[in-house]
Amino acid sequence: MDIRVVIFDFDGTLADTRKPIVIAKQDTMRAAGLEVADEEACAATIGLTAKDGFRKLYPDLPEDQLDLLVIKYRKRFDELIVTMPPARFEGVDRVLETLKERDITKTIATSRNTKSLKDFLAQWNMADVFSYILCGEDTERLKPYPDPVLKTLEALSVSADQALVVGDMPVDIKMGKSAGAYACGVTYGNSNREDLLAAGADYVIDNIEELLDLL
Repeated sequence: MDIRVVIFDFDGTLADTRKPIVIAKQDTMRAAGLEVADEEACAATIGLTAKDGFRKLYPDLPEDQLDLLVIKYRKRFDELIVTMPPARFEGVDRVLETLKERDITKTIATSRNTKSLKDFLAQWNMADVFSYILCGEDTERLKPYPDPVLKTLEALSVSADQALVVGDMPVDIKMGKSAGAYACGVTYGNSNREDLLAAGADYVIDNIEELLDLL
């Protein structure tokens, strides 16, 4: 591979946000009088927008109720991360620094909303680490559609065969492959090797630092 740009997912790939996401979703369901989904069901929605995640869990709910759930969920999530702040996975900082040394461009494609992502990056003094960022509001179609990758490639004037998408969920892999890019799944997030391979992953790694060997 002649990789010029790495497109990272955020939740479950760079940042360990599983616990506050799951608790915030469950607290929101409980407050709304809904049947509370278990941890695995909630984690399976990570990678989708908050609204699409709730829609997946409650397909019969009308749009206005889904919108209300999103508002309450985001408020609860912001409360939780004060007491249980998400951390970067071990090895992330070394990987990002090494990619910089190798002159490989780093970007993010996430379904997280822009304010939330930029708040995290600012808190970690990483606002300038990534050359390009796409969030949930930035493309009409999100993962698993190729649009976030295609928009990133166009903005950076890079061809698909020079790009590697790195993510922890099948939707990340499908997004990358449908755009013609390489895709690498990580098993330490919210999915597993079997599902990532089934989604079409070219590579699957158990530690983010293994990415350096691929490049």
